[in-house]
Amino acid sequence: MFGRISSRGKFVLALSLLFGIQVVLAQTANQVKQNPPVKLGTSGGNVHDASRAFCCSGTLGSLVADTNGTQYILSNNHVLADTDTATGGDAISQPGLVDVGCNASLTQTVATFSKTVALGTANVDAAIAQVVAGEVDNTGAILEIGNPASTPAPLDSTAVGRGVAKSGRTTGLTCATIAAINTNVQVRYQRGCGKGRKFTILYLNQVLINSSSFSAGGDSGSLIVTSDTVQPIALLFAGSSTTTVANRISDVTAALGVTFVGPASATSTVTCPAALAATSPRAGVSPASLARAAAAKEWHADRLMLDDAVLGVGVGASSEDPSEAVVIIYLEQGRAHAPLPSDLDGVPIEIVRTDAFRAFGWNEPRQTGCKTK
Repeated sequence: MFGRISSRGKFVLALSLLFGIQVVLAQTANQVKQNPPVKLGTSGGNVHDASRAFCCSGTLGSLVADTNGTQYILSNNHVLADTDTATGGDAISQPGLVDVGCNASLTQTVATFSKTVALGTANVDAAIAQVVAGEVDNTGAILEIGNPASTPAPLDSTAVGRGVAKSGRTTGLTCATIAAINTNVQVRYQRGCGKGRKFTILYLNQVLINSSSFSAGGDSGSLIVTSDTVQPIALLFAGSSTTTVANRISDVTAALGVTFVGPASATSTVTCPAALAATSPRAGVSPASLARAAAAKEWHADRLMLDDAVLGVGVGASSEDPSEAVVIIYLEQGRAHAPLPSDLDGVPIEIVRTDAFRAFGWNEPRQTGCKTK
């Protein structure tokens, strides 16, 4: 048997039938089958998200509702909608197939696929699945986080350097700070579960978190919340070995026509383990400085991203003076790139080198009895 993170932003498992042996891996609270009603931040996905050699799963992220009060699970298109290929009514399982040896009979159906936003059309990777009555905690509780507030946090100058948290299938509860907003990024996909055509989508104005421990493949679909106020701020959908990429939550809810289920304000903060909160939250950048940096980024981003080595261009805080904004350029490590200036229209540039952003296989852990592919 071997496992890998899928080309679809999820964890992929391939079973070897040569000897009829299945390796059982240690599982966390985010990966085991729960007794209904289940809490979110848990392993899950579309039960048809499999091929002859692979099965795929991600994270059932959070609870939302439409204007009629009907409740849905929010996650990614590539988790719930099989990268634009799902059929309405498809069963959404908990846990995901990868956590039950690709055997759907060992899962429980907690929702049915309802609606997605076609990839490349609305600047988000998002989908919803209608909750099966009694199967999901109707308060919106997320494992290790609790009940997030129903009101999203603003993505303005106060967001840069703000402490955030998420609970996901692969890495559980993790905490970090927002490194960049208004970031244009190229994200790689693959059409099928462990197979099919690979393609790239350009996303605009995304949220990036620079941390090697904040997420890994299989965490796709996790809701990112502010750690102090537990407000939704972004939807995790891709990453690299050093960086997490997430959609602005306001873009997600607008595209799907939903709002979050939960209290108007959270009753507690997220308790981040000391080892997971290595970076202290910052106060945010000057609004005037952020406006200058955002204008410079918008004017130059398209030209900069003509260089294949440039993975993203965004706005963040200066490493020397956190109150001042800079333009952050993400470069693919190991690739040659055109000369870069030290500033754009007087706004300093800072460089982050990383591997390609993808909705699959980022920051992938090696496991006993498994190999990466």
